[in-house]
Amino acid sequence: MFSQRRSIRLSGYDYSSAGFYYVTICVQGKESLLGEIAAGEMLLNDAGRMVGQVWCELPQRYSGVDIDTYVIMPNHFHGIIILSNNVGAPLAAPMYRNNKSLNQGAASRQGAASRQGAASSAPTVQIRLGDVVRGFKSISAIAINKVIGRSGQPFWQRNYYERIIRNENELNNIRQYIDDNPQKWEQDTENPINLRRGRPMCLPKVK
Repeated sequence: MFSQRRSIRLSGYDYSSAGFYYVTICVQGKESLLGEIAAGEMLLNDAGRMVGQVWCELPQRYSGVDIDTYVIMPNHFHGIIILSNNVGAPLAAPMYRNNKSLNQGAASRQGAASRQGAASSAPTVQIRLGDVVRGFKSISAIAINKVIGRSGQPFWQRNYYERIIRNENELNNIRQYIDDNPQKWEQDTENPINLRRGRPMCLPKVK
């Protein structure tokens, strides 16, 4: 008999509602496959750069979706997704380019007005937070597995953590937490050294 998986989503909440959502996604097994921290700075490898590229292309893949602050850590990812309306276009085909480097966070706060949604002539569908996260995980995992020469293995953990951001003060606190992540890697509970000590996940303090 299989035990029923417990959902960590908020029961009864409409995750297609317009708003700001903070998400954390971890690499399968918490392996440090995206780069390393040196002197408080995240140094991305090819896999980490691919994650940044796929993240920055989300507004091109979905109508009504924008991105805000984010950070790629050695074995996990923090970012803010903005849903501006309830109607959007389905995911377009992967658009990653192996030879392009992205400056982390450089394009993270550009407005949706400067972007065109992909597949504008496709039938519209209701976009939910889970659709965006699953698309991000799927496209980035396929691209990364090609870059590192493996196949048939999951790259991301099956689930993800999310928080509905309810006010501007909370948004600013989470932005600051994301920006500070590399400098606090030694204390980060996702750091493999601290994981072995069994510390619980460290989450941003909000007010």
